[in-house]
This record gives sequence, C-alpha cells and structure tokens, in this order.
Amino acid sequence: MRESIQTYFSKAIWLSAKEIERPFVRHKNAQNSSGEIWHEKSEISYPLLSVIIPTSDAYRDGYFKKLLDQISRQNFMHFEVIVVRADKRQGRAINVGASLAKGEYIITLDDDTSLPDPETFSKLVAVMERYPEIGMAGGNNVIPEDASPFVRHVMKQIPRRSWEPVKVVTDSDLAEHPCLIMRTQEFKDVGGENELIPRGLDPYLRDAFRKMGKRVVVVPGVIYHHLPPDSLNKLLRQFYRNGCQAAYTNRKYPQWIIETPSTHGSFETHVLFPMRLLRFPLRLLKALITIKPILFLCEFSYAVGFVREWLLAKESND
Repeated sequence: MRESIQTYFSKAIWLSAKEIERPFVRHKNAQNSSGEIWHEKSEISYPLLSVIIPTSDAYRDGYFKKLLDQISRQNFMHFEVIVVRADKRQGRAINVGASLAKGEYIITLDDDTSLPDPETFSKLVAVMERYPEIGMAGGNNVIPEDASPFVRHVMKQIPRRSWEPVKVVTDSDLAEHPCLIMRTQEFKDVGGENELIPRGLDPYLRDAFRKMGKRVVVVPGVIYHHLPPDSLNKLLRQFYRNGCQAAYTNRKYPQWIIETPSTHGSFETHVLFPMRLLRFPLRLLKALITIKPILFLCEFSYAVGFVREWLLAKESND
C-alpha cells in the first residue's frame, strides 16, 4: 500500500505517529497514536496550506487513490499533504497531523472525500483570507451525477448527507471534516480535536470555535462528495456502530453531546437526554409517514446499537 501511495507523491517521507507530541490538545487520549505518517512536504519552506487526511488503510475501496489524484490537480499548489494511517481515533490522527503542519491554514479531508472542482483549495483559502471572523469553513456535500440509485436515495433520505448548495457565505452546522478549512493557530488555540470521544468530533469542534467567538460557515461554490456505503448491509452496520459509539459518549462524556441540526442557521446546542430520548420514536414515525424506508432502517439500527452498548456497559458495572 505504501508503494502505491508514493507513486502519486514521490517525495513523501514516513514517520511513526507514536513519536509526535501534541502539546496543544486540551482533551488528550492517554495513549499515543500507533499509526504511521506519510508527509509530502511542499517545495517551499512555509506552505500556506496543510492538507490532513486520516485514513484506516490508505485505500477505502479505491476512494483514497481518487482523492490523491484530485488533490494533485488542484490549481492552488502552495500546500503540503499529511496522511495519518491506521489510527483508530480520528481526532488523535488529525491532531498528529496538525502537530506537523507548517501551513497557516489546515484543511481536513476524509479518505473517501471526492473533490470534483480543482479550485476547491483556492476557494476555501480565499474566504478565510477575506473573513477573519470565520473560524471554520466547509463545503457543500452534493450527490454526484454518477451516483447509484441506492446511494442517491440514501443521500436524499438521511439528514445531513446532502443539501442544496448555499449561494452566500452562510452560518451553518453543516461544516464538516470531509471538507473543512481552519487557521492552524486557531485550531490549536481551541485545544484541537477531542481525542477522548469516538463519536461527535465535528459537533465538539464547531462548538469550541463558536465559544471562541468565531463563525462556522458553509462556503458558496465549494462542492464535494462524501458518499455513504454502497449497500444496505454496509449502511446499517455503519449506523449500528454509530449507535454504539454514541451510547459510549453519552455515558462517559454527556457534556460533549451536542445537537446536529439538518438545516443552516442558529440552534440550541444542548438538549437534555430525556428530551432526546422522547423525540426518537417521533423520528421513526416521521420516517414511516414520509415514506423514507432507508432512513427508518438506519434510525432503528442506530437505536439497536445504542441500547446494546448501554445495557452491556450497565451489566459490566453491576
């Protein structure tokens, strides 16, 4: 796998993530990363942009290779690429990358992100240069034209999986890790990613920036694709896993459970657990009434994972 990556960036060097210090991290995992780092340094000493990509296997069903191709075709070339491979904690992997970053800005991408527009980086940098009050800026996740019927249904039925691209810079909770830019120093000032939680990284980081008085926005003209699993079985397994991780976070760190609205604009960041529990059956009922069977099955699978994790933890404590 390492050789296949280096065919795209021949000057990459490899490091052990275990040796990388993360002094800026506010909520640090006690264990250092066991992953490895692939660092494609810029030809200039101080690149304007550092692109950070956490990945489990540097493949992701072929999406990762395509992403590297798209990165190499960006018209903005003053950047370095930092890939952190095989760290099971996404937050820790991003913090490791940020520790090495030389750029004034960092962009995070998922290993299955797709960037159809070669001007993505330049557009994101431009909006940060123009608006100093912005702390985080994301793109618009849209359904690709060649998406399969199943993927198209998933992205239409499940909230936050796609949306109509904004026409102006818009304050939004939909700025997410798959295509996100931040100032490197501000990222460190808020304490970086939360390494203690396996789920809820995006909401936590957005909340941290807002508490610092910074705007979180979605940028017009910035398009990306972040696709769901391509089969129902894989999709339900993903939601089951998400439910398990959500239960763990609810039990251990309820203070970091933050709302994730499906629309732009302001919202109540914290809702009490009993209220969230009561509205869940209403979500299931709404999915049935609006004839969204995929959404219903995903919500149900999420609930099964949540309840199972919660009960198993309770039994172990007893």
